[in-house]
Amino acid sequence: MTTTSHAPVAGSLPPAPDAKVAMGWLHTTRFLTTAAQLHHLPPIDVPEIAFVGRSNAGKSTCINTLTQQKQLAFASKKPGRTQHINLFSLGKQGVTDAVLADLPGYGYAAVSRSDKIRWQQVMLSYLVTRQSLTGIVLLCDPRLGLTELDEALLEAVRPRVESGLKFLVLLTKADKLTRAEQAKALSITRLQAGGGEVKIFSALKKQGVDEVAQLLWQWSHPVAGPSPEAADAADAADAGTPDADEDSEQE
Repeated sequence: MTTTSHAPVAGSLPPAPDAKVAMGWLHTTRFLTTAAQLHHLPPIDVPEIAFVGRSNAGKSTCINTLTQQKQLAFASKKPGRTQHINLFSLGKQGVTDAVLADLPGYGYAAVSRSDKIRWQQVMLSYLVTRQSLTGIVLLCDPRLGLTELDEALLEAVRPRVESGLKFLVLLTKADKLTRAEQAKALSITRLQAGGGEVKIFSALKKQGVDEVAQLLWQWSHPVAGPSPEAADAADAADAGTPDADEDSEQE
């Protein structure tokens, strides 16, 4: 019997880098552009990762902690009032190899119903149609759990997740929970996440920061497919290799 070694599948995740490498990469994050409407967003030809979540879930704090920049993501003094999609580019020496998208928080009671509906539609359209979108990080306060709006978002992106879109539910403000409460929140959310990953995160205690940084690096550096020449060579080699079934029949 002939044993064939297989190269990593194109699009699969590479090995996780050292945490220092991942954090250093995230520290290169810089503001790219902002847009109030989807058609104002520039086309992106590198992996794009969106941060979404309910207002007050700690989204801005999470982004600023991961990038080690105190005021990169703007947290409005009136939650729910930030109504733009903000893009940030990442990459060393001015070369962009990934983009982070900070989407407006949703579900805050002080915002008018019409504004809520409009931004829910904009955000939903972005998550469902944005071609460069590679992954989604949904931030959730574990003391509240996934809300009805969170679950609606999960359901809307499920087809894309099943087709390979990366998805992470990040349980923020973990420092406010005991270890037992954290474990319980993880177990419950994993049942609701529909195949996505779930991690605990605390900006205050730096819990989960390295692990999330490494995962985002992996999402942004998928294994590349073979070159056309390498693919042709592999096909030629396969064509010249007897099939295992044929070998058994000859025996």
